[in-house]
Amino acid sequence: MGWSWQMHPAAGAEVPESATQPAGGFPTQAEAETWVGEMWRELLDGGVDAVTLYEDQRLVYGPMSLHPTE
Repeated sequence: MGWSWQMHPAAGAEVPESATQPAGGFPTQAEAETWVGEMWRELLDGGVDAVTLYEDQRLVYGPMSLHPTE
Protein backbone atom coordinates (compact mmCIF):
# COMPACT_ATOMS: atom_id res chain seq x y z
CA MET A 1 0.00 0.00 0.00
CA GLY A 2 1.14 3.53 -0.71
CA TRP A 3 0.18 6.90 0.62
CA SER A 4 0.17 9.86 -1.76
CA TRP A 5 -0.97 13.43 -2.11
CA GLN A 6 -3.11 14.82 -4.87
CA MET A 7 -2.28 18.47 -5.53
CA HIS A 8 -5.00 21.03 -6.21
CA PRO A 9 -3.39 24.00 -7.99
CA ALA A 10 -4.80 27.49 -7.94
CA ALA A 11 -6.85 28.46 -10.98
CA GLY A 12 -4.54 28.83 -13.95
CA ALA A 13 -1.51 27.44 -12.09
CA GLU A 14 0.36 24.22 -12.74
CA VAL A 15 1.59 21.83 -10.08
CA PRO A 16 5.20 22.83 -9.33
CA GLU A 17 8.12 20.44 -9.82
CA SER A 18 8.71 20.65 -6.05
CA ALA A 19 5.49 18.65 -5.63
CA THR A 20 7.28 15.51 -6.83
CA GLN A 21 6.65 12.67 -4.41
CA PRO A 22 8.57 9.40 -4.16
CA ALA A 23 7.64 6.87 -6.85
CA GLY A 24 4.93 4.67 -5.39
CA GLY A 25 4.11 7.21 -2.71
CA PHE A 26 5.04 7.02 0.95
CA PRO A 27 5.13 3.79 2.98
CA THR A 28 3.17 5.27 5.90
CA GLN A 29 0.64 8.00 6.57
CA ALA A 30 3.07 9.62 9.01
CA GLU A 31 5.77 9.91 6.33
CA ALA A 32 3.29 11.41 3.86
CA GLU A 33 2.11 13.94 6.44
CA THR A 34 5.68 14.80 7.45
CA TRP A 35 6.55 15.47 3.80
CA VAL A 36 3.61 17.82 3.24
CA GLY A 37 4.34 19.47 6.60
CA GLU A 38 7.87 20.23 5.41
CA MET A 39 6.86 21.22 1.88
CA TRP A 40 3.60 23.15 2.31
CA ARG A 41 5.12 26.64 2.00
CA GLU A 42 7.03 25.70 -1.14
CA LEU A 43 3.92 24.06 -2.59
CA LEU A 44 1.79 27.11 -1.75
CA ASP A 45 4.37 29.47 -3.26
CA GLY A 46 4.42 27.24 -6.35
CA GLY A 47 0.67 27.56 -6.90
CA VAL A 48 -0.83 24.63 -4.97
CA ASP A 49 -3.90 25.74 -2.98
CA ALA A 50 -4.84 22.43 -1.36
CA VAL A 51 -3.88 18.76 -1.05
CA THR A 52 -5.79 15.51 -0.64
CA LEU A 53 -4.33 12.39 0.99
CA TYR A 54 -4.96 8.94 -0.48
CA GLU A 55 -4.05 5.47 0.66
CA ASP A 56 -3.81 3.67 -2.66
CA GLN A 57 -7.15 4.67 -4.23
CA ARG A 58 -8.95 5.33 -0.91
CA LEU A 59 -9.59 8.95 0.03
CA VAL A 60 -8.27 9.54 3.55
CA TYR A 61 -8.94 13.28 3.86
CA GLY A 62 -8.99 16.49 1.92
CA PRO A 63 -8.90 18.65 0.14
CA MET A 64 -6.97 20.45 2.86
CA SER A 65 -6.05 24.08 2.25
CA LEU A 66 -2.39 25.04 2.41
CA HIS A 67 -3.27 28.65 3.20
CA PRO A 68 -2.52 29.59 6.81
CA THR A 69 -5.49 30.54 8.97
CA GLU A 70 -5.47 33.74 10.96
